[in-house]
Amino acid sequence: MDSARPVISNAKARRIFLSAHGLLSRPTGAASYADVAQTVHNLGFVQVDSINTVARAHDHILWSRLPSYRPGRAMGCAARDRSVFEGWTHDAALIPAAFFPHWRHKFDADRKILAERWVKWGREGFEKEFQHVLKRIEQEGALSATDLGEGERQNGGGWWDWKPRKAALEYLWRSGDLAICHRKSFSKFYELTERVIPPEHLNARTSYDESLDWSARAALDRLGFASPSELSAFWDLFPKKALANWAKEPQEALVWVDIELNNGSLKPVLTHADWEARLEALPEPTPRLRILSPFDPALRDRKRAERLFGFEYRIEVFVPEPKRQYGYYVFPILEGEKLTGRIDVKADRATDTLLVKGYWPEKGISLGTGRARRLAQELIRIARLAKVTKIEFENTDKTALLRKSREF
Repeated sequence: MDSARPVISNAKARRIFLSAHGLLSRPTGAASYADVAQTVHNLGFVQVDSINTVARAHDHILWSRLPSYRPGRAMGCAARDRSVFEGWTHDAALIPAAFFPHWRHKFDADRKILAERWVKWGREGFEKEFQHVLKRIEQEGALSATDLGEGERQNGGGWWDWKPRKAALEYLWRSGDLAICHRKSFSKFYELTERVIPPEHLNARTSYDESLDWSARAALDRLGFASPSELSAFWDLFPKKALANWAKEPQEALVWVDIELNNGSLKPVLTHADWEARLEALPEPTPRLRILSPFDPALRDRKRAERLFGFEYRIEVFVPEPKRQYGYYVFPILEGEKLTGRIDVKADRATDTLLVKGYWPEKGISLGTGRARRLAQELIRIARLAKVTKIEFENTDKTALLRKSREF
């Protein structure tokens, strides 16, 4: 390591990181459409996912930062006032509409990449459907894959079973010709992009170099510090090599430092030149316990979180039949500036119950009275998010530690 570089301790690095992700201070404030759109802007993007074990991923992520948030408001920002649009980072995500001009570079890259990839995956024929799909949407307005699927026998599977028109819809969306207008029962409705994106963002243009510089600096604002590869991975707009070359040049108001990882080793990263003043201005971590979404932005890069927090976030997966892979997720628990465990919760809406199926504290974490009380309070809050009123514990060894506590 370069002895001339400043070193940021692990504790300070965690504070910077959590503050950048909106998780350092106690969540407060309203959750109007404007508040939600501002939170999406602050985070950069919010992943959209259909899994509804407790709540949709985007709803859970925003609720963790806006305690008054109500499910559905994020999608309202996309469908109601167009302050965000649904695009693609590493996955489907809600993205501030003001960022749309930078996504044009991703559209250009994805046109070629996806065409080659989808042919390789056996989706031949989707290109022949482009004109049919575009003409119908132009004439009829926003349509779903079901609306456009007449005559195409659907197998009821996932992305591996897409028929040509569904593949054409997704391709035209990922390459910028179509945009998602709204969702109904989580099904996407596609519309011509010029009818969805506000004109001031639709008509703006940026050069490749301008957007590359923006992507690096905007990612850094939302990570606190990062290596070039982490800057590339944040938006997935530009390849790692482009960000590596960008980082080799001296960058105004940015410096290289070493951050201390959880195991004591050092890692060189870029950060803001005034990082010390920014760190000094940060509040102390809230003692509040939070059950985070498995898709929370702070955990998207799981290896990064493990290096920083010493927390290996594991996802269990079962495969009931060939090709049909479903994820089974447990929820990480954040306390102050530490990730202290995982909990398995599921909303059984038929019985109006939040079922606690398992709890795994990290090594060295005990369930004292204070921690148990804060966890009980968070379970009550997350039950409200899930729109159920009762909390029950499975009678297994996975929940024995919780059931022994008088707080439960």
